[in-house]
Amino acid sequence: MTLVACIGGGQLGRMLGLAGLPLGIDFRFLDPSSTAPASAVGELVVGAFDNLAALERLAVGADVVTYEFENVAVVSAERLDALPPARALELGQDRFIEKKLFSRLGIPSARFGSLADTGLPAIVKSRRLGYDGKGQRRVDALEEMGEHELAEEFVAFDRELSILGVRGHDGDTRFWPVAENTHRDGILRVSRAPAPDAPQAEAEVLLGRLLDEFRYVGVLALELFDAGGKLLANEFAPRVHNTGHWTIEGAVTSQFENHLRAILGLPLGATDPIGPSVMINLIGAAPPVDELLRLPGAHVHLYGKEPRRARKIGHVTLVDALEETVVEAITVVERASDG
Repeated sequence: MTLVACIGGGQLGRMLGLAGLPLGIDFRFLDPSSTAPASAVGELVVGAFDNLAALERLAVGADVVTYEFENVAVVSAERLDALPPARALELGQDRFIEKKLFSRLGIPSARFGSLADTGLPAIVKSRRLGYDGKGQRRVDALEEMGEHELAEEFVAFDRELSILGVRGHDGDTRFWPVAENTHRDGILRVSRAPAPDAPQAEAEVLLGRLLDEFRYVGVLALELFDAGGKLLANEFAPRVHNTGHWTIEGAVTSQFENHLRAILGLPLGATDPIGPSVMINLIGAAPPVDELLRLPGAHVHLYGKEPRRARKIGHVTLVDALEETVVEAITVVERASDG
């Protein structure tokens, strides 16, 4: 049997496991929580992500090591020769370094630096450890920034987009259709793919520059702003990504299966859409399962996480659904959500 070891045992690890088990892949996860969602699909090593003994237990006998979130200690990923390559992890963990990388690769992004560089209004973000809207705020007047903060130009964008790609050991590269994403309070609520009138070719070029720069292996996500038809890169994530959950039912090969194929040196699968897909996150609380399953064609995913304010506890995906069904699904989810 093939064994994949994964740093992190959250819902992304759980979905990697669900994609890999039919392929005869076994899994072992490292997570500080004994109730980590991925424990349902593989062996769980309970320990801190930077605990050397726990990392060694994780990697024993593994064919490959990967990770499911981007705040993994770079030294841990390097120590275990994890894929995707640790350099992508390192450069993506610091927003200032990430923006400088975009500039060097000719990937357009908002102005960044100090408030004097960006002008007002601006978004001030912590350089490290921010996610789901945490560690950022809008600034409308000059103020003293923290040592570990970065200002970014406020972009009056028309919509938020994302593109996911996968690259194998041999350089074979595939892209899924661009998704259009709706956030509230910094948290992703809805993804629609393929996004209408999406600049697919342009988005592929931008993501392709990152994949080639890192000699990447695995799935990589690039979040984008569409501002008057111009694409601006927001940030990249060197892992499977929430805006690609629709691919489980909505694409020929899901992001999770293709990530595993890539890191194990297996042939990549087709990334074509099966039909228009809408993915709706369940935030804080979920409606009763039977209420979701009454929706025609609904695919429900619950992550085994205790409800908690602003926490992603699951998602539901609709493929080839009527717009009235999509509206009903969003209404049902929002009614149960914590807002």
